[in-house]
Formats: sequence, C-alpha cells, structure tokens
Amino acid sequence: MPTRRLMPDVIKNQELSCLPPGASVRDAATLMAEKRIAAVLVTEGRRLKGIVTERDMTARVIAAGLDPGTTPLSAVMTADPDTLEPSASALEALDLMERHHYRHLPIAVGGEVVGMVSIRDLFAVVRTHLEDELRNREAYMFGSGYSAEATLG
Repeated sequence: MPTRRLMPDVIKNQELSCLPPGASVRDAATLMAEKRIAAVLVTEGRRLKGIVTERDMTARVIAAGLDPGTTPLSAVMTADPDTLEPSASALEALDLMERHHYRHLPIAVGGEVVGMVSIRDLFAVVRTHLEDELRNREAYMFGSGYSAEATLG
C-alpha cells in the first residue's frame, strides 16, 4: 500500500462532479442524488474553489434554516480545501483524511482539480493490501499451493 499513488493506482478514469460557486445547494443535492455521490467540487473552469459535502448541507443549510433553492454553494462550501497531488501516496491521503476527519479529498495540480479520492476508495486499497499480505503469509507458512479456501471447500 505505501507505494500506491492516488492517480492512477487508487483512482483513474474518474468523471468529476463539479458545479460553479453560484449554483444553488439544491443543484448540488440533485447532482449528488443523480450520481449517488456524497460530495461535489465547486469550481470555476478547472480551478478548485471549494467542496460541498452531505455533511455541509446538513450542518450549514438544513440546521441553519437556509433555503436550498436560493442559497449559493459559495455560502456553504468549504473554501480552498486541502488537496493532494496525483503523485501523493494512498497512505498520505489516509493520514490527512484521518487527522482532519475528511471523507473526501480533492486531487489538484497547480490549483486545477484533476480528481477526488474518498475514504471508500482508500478502504478498498487497504483491504486489497491486507488480502495480499494474508495470501503472501499463507504461501510462506504453508507453501505456495496452500489456500484457506481449498481446505474449507
């Protein structure tokens, strides 16, 4: 896992979900529902301006009593969010996300967004890494022809 880079090892061929700062919170909620995602990047062109998540909508819109139809994303987004470059490791992303309690982290180069990694993406990397480690240890301890599934079947 330490050598896995955010791009292309963790995410690749990603379709970004972006809206401009003037779009409404309802626009973001509709996009999230259509795409079945939990965060939208707020951009002007490819320039990252912020991020809006389900948590933001709950705390900054619903709990605050704002109208989602008239509230612009610029009023509730996390402006200038932390980012990592595509060459950053999965471990760096996991560390940053854990320290700051993020579930989504934009990937940017020179202020231009190129992707977004989620905690779910990183969980898949960790799971694959652990499964590989287990297989390698079993092969070392029992020989390369040994498999836990084969003995259970």
